[in-house]
Amino acid sequence: MRRVLTAAIVLASLATVASAQVMKFPNTPPGLILQGASVGSKSTLLFLSGQLASPIDPAKAASPAAMATLTMADFGDTKTQTISTLAKIKAALAAHGYTMADVVKLTVFVAGDPAKGGKMDFAGMNEGFKTFFGTTDNPTTVARSTVQVAALAGPAYLVEIEATAAK
Repeated sequence: MRRVLTAAIVLASLATVASAQVMKFPNTPPGLILQGASVGSKSTLLFLSGQLASPIDPAKAASPAAMATLTMADFGDTKTQTISTLAKIKAALAAHGYTMADVVKLTVFVAGDPAKGGKMDFAGMNEGFKTFFGTTDNPTTVARSTVQVAALAGPAYLVEIEATAAK
């Protein structure tokens, strides 16, 4: 009887693991980002193309011609651009029935900030990141890569972020 009960418990545990289609693996010790994530074959994946910040003043985004004349001051520093970019990602996810908690992987491209001697503002990017992950509204975090790049699509951009979500 004991063996049957043990076998039933083991099978129930395996069934629970098998039904968990998205698993997030925290770092040890826990940190700002995950060690990794796995996505089961029955999950649906959503891949978002790289997103860039919007101008701080929404009226300045009225036309492509107007966008071409904007400067870094129109988009803000790295933290501000990170928040703007993640807000666009949040809206794109919602349009497809996903939330920020469904994000499993981000790839973050950060251009060197002239105000920081041409180095990326990693701390500023992390401050913006923390407004969307590890919060009361979204206690989850993601697997993430962050790389400094020479430049982005326009000279006013400091941050571009690609997202992968799964559910």
